[in-house]
Parts: sequence; structure tokens; C-alpha cells
Amino acid sequence: MSEETVQLDQIIPDFTAEATVKPFKLSDYKGKNLIIYFYPKDNTPGCTAESIDFREYYPEFQKANTEIVGLSRDSMRSHENFAKKFDLPFPLISDPEETVCNRFNVMKTKIRYGKPGRGIERSTFLIDRNGKLVKGKVKMMQVEKTMSLGEVLREDRGTARIFMEFGMHCLGCPCATAESLEDACAAHGA
Repeated sequence: MSEETVQLDQIIPDFTAEATVKPFKLSDYKGKNLIIYFYPKDNTPGCTAESIDFREYYPEFQKANTEIVGLSRDSMRSHENFAKKFDLPFPLISDPEETVCNRFNVMKTKIRYGKPGRGIERSTFLIDRNGKLVKGKVKMMQVEKTMSLGEVLREDRGTARIFMEFGMHCLGCPCATAESLEDACAAHGA
């Protein structure tokens, strides 16, 4: 994988990475929409809640030809235990060398307990069936308030529109009954 950072509205060059279920290869997802969510650490409250939220909506994503992949710097052993403990049906990429993290520009300096350190900025990226990055760094959780995926889609009109373009109406939102993308977006003012 080259060192170049991915860009919005550009095709993401193919890459491989170690993952649960089977080794991850981006080109294996061609023809499907793909959500890659980056999270700081397995078995922490926010990361667990986020992963469970994706698990709960996973069947709906699959109906919309959309796959989900989680990614953190944790080891494969940690990922395997985390996936088993919370019955996660999608792969988790292990990126201890931060190769994929750097490609998606999610590594940030954070202050924890008064000391600076590097960590993953919780981010979600949406890639269309052609491998093009259509939405980057979607904030799926706020710092002080944990939001479900459905709540995020109801509050973030731009993200809701992208999900609707993927064929997924807003997961529990009244716009799910809209007959067209335009009608659904009108419900959000997007």
C-alpha cells in the first residue's frame, strides 16, 4: 500500500491487511458498498457500543449491498476475542503499524491523563461499490453523548443522504418510507 492519503471522491487504491474472518483485501469488496469504521481500542465502553450498534444494523446494511469492517491498532488476538465476546459478524482489521490508519489520516495527538500520545480519532468512511471514497470521517459518536447510528443519520443530513444513495434509508427514520431519494432527502432538508 502506498503512503498517499485517501481523498474524497477518488478511487482508493487496493490494499490488504490482517483481519478476523479472513485477510482483508479492498478489491474483494468491489461491487459492494463498504463502511470502514476506525475505533481506538477493543473492549472500551465507546468502542464496544459503536461495534454493537454496527452489529445490530448489519442485516440492514447487507440488504443494501453494504459491508462493514472495523479497524483499530489492537492485535489479532484482541480482535478475535472482542469479535467473539460481542458476536460481531463482520471483519476487524488489525493495524498495529498504523499503515491503514495513516492512509486514512485518523491518527491524532490526544491528551490522556495530562500526557500527549497518539491515538485513533474515531471515524467512519463510506466507500461506494466502485471503490470511490464518497464520505470521509463521519463522526459516528460525539465526545459527550453516545449516539446510535440511527440518531446520527437523523441529525447529519449529509451522511443520511449518502446512506440513502447506498440504498439505505435512515434506519428507523420516517424517511425510510419515502418513495424516492428526493422525497427522502426532503424529509431531512438535504
